Amino acid sequence: MKITQHDPIIKRGVSEIIVESEFIDLLESGRELRLKMGFDPSAPDLHLGHAVGLRKLRQLQDMGHKVVVIVGDWTAQIGDPSGQSVTRPTLTADEVLQNAETYLAQFHKIVDKDKTEVRMQSDWFGKFSLTEVVSLTGRFTVAQFLAREDFSNRFKNNHPIAITELLYPILQGYDSVAIESDVEFGGTDQRFNLLVGRDLQQMMGQRPQQCFIMPILVGTDGVRKMSKSLGNYIGVDEAPNEMYGKTMSLPDSAIIPYMENITDIPINEIAEISQALIAQTVNPMSLKKRLAKEIVTQFHGAPLAIEAESHFEQTIQRREVPKDFPSYKIAVPNENDRLSQLLVIIKLTDSISDAKRLIKQGAVTINGLSVKTNILANTITPGSIIKLGPRRLATIEYLND
Repeated sequence: MKITQHDPIIKRGVSEIIVESEFIDLLESGRELRLKMGFDPSAPDLHLGHAVGLRKLRQLQDMGHKVVVIVGDWTAQIGDPSGQSVTRPTLTADEVLQNAETYLAQFHKIVDKDKTEVRMQSDWFGKFSLTEVVSLTGRFTVAQFLAREDFSNRFKNNHPIAITELLYPILQGYDSVAIESDVEFGGTDQRFNLLVGRDLQQMMGQRPQQCFIMPILVGTDGVRKMSKSLGNYIGVDEAPNEMYGKTMSLPDSAIIPYMENITDIPINEIAEISQALIAQTVNPMSLKKRLAKEIVTQFHGAPLAIEAESHFEQTIQRREVPKDFPSYKIAVPNENDRLSQLLVIIKLTDSISDAKRLIKQGAVTINGLSVKTNILANTITPGSIIKLGPRRLATIEYLND
């Protein structure tokens, strides 16, 4: 088999493969490969940034290979820095399992469940003794870990680095030993940890895994890494209208990277689109509409993608109020209830604190008028159209009316 036959796997949506020639040899060996993908269950939701790697896993599954997903339940309970500049909070065992259940349900929207093996990290670390932990740490030096950019920057700036943070790459690396990983997948921010796993396997007598490093997808702001905490994400579990609308909010500079990394649009066609964008012979709006439709189709199917496109054109492009937006029958608000509480009740936002922030930012309108103060809920007339941002609308009626 010629290398060119592997191009859909090794060229598109890939930042780096360590070592590419060895990875190709594995593909051509004819044996089922064990493809490692670990996740930190500190949060339950997946977004399109995660989908970049998951789509690659699905490609390889379709070629007959096995995905081994590791739930980092053990490290999550001791704190997981995972490339962050501050240590993440520890979680209880129950919190980890609840997050993992939601995560895996979304994971299997992309990755074939029947060709996936799920392993809990505690299966091996739960039995670890202090002797085994010390033995692992003895295989690496502090200097090696301070070479990691995140650690190096914090050390130079006199920012604290916890001992557990130095342990984490070793523990993640041992995961590769425990499951006998052939290939590990991670973003460019995980490069160091993936290489530690490769080194540790070799030290412990295993064939070193190949490191499949995926590009980082920028968020809807077009600048920073897609992240729930930054609010610039498109969730894989979001409603079709929300997913479509968020995609349409992307800057023009994100069109090509998104097409390359999270759609199946042929690469030669993407090259033509890129040239057209440079030459300004195509309207970026039409390209984003195609991108949005591709993404919604992938997660919700073609019929709902068509509906989402129609909803966008109606509510955003023509600024019409949709006929089918939700209406909520609620109890008459108490005299102390505020707009922020009402926004949560009618499901326009998830929390009162988030609602207060959005009101202050001027993101809420009532009957077309911006509301920037957290007014009393009982001052809002039944039948009023409450709108949050460009895509979320609802109206209210009182139960005793």
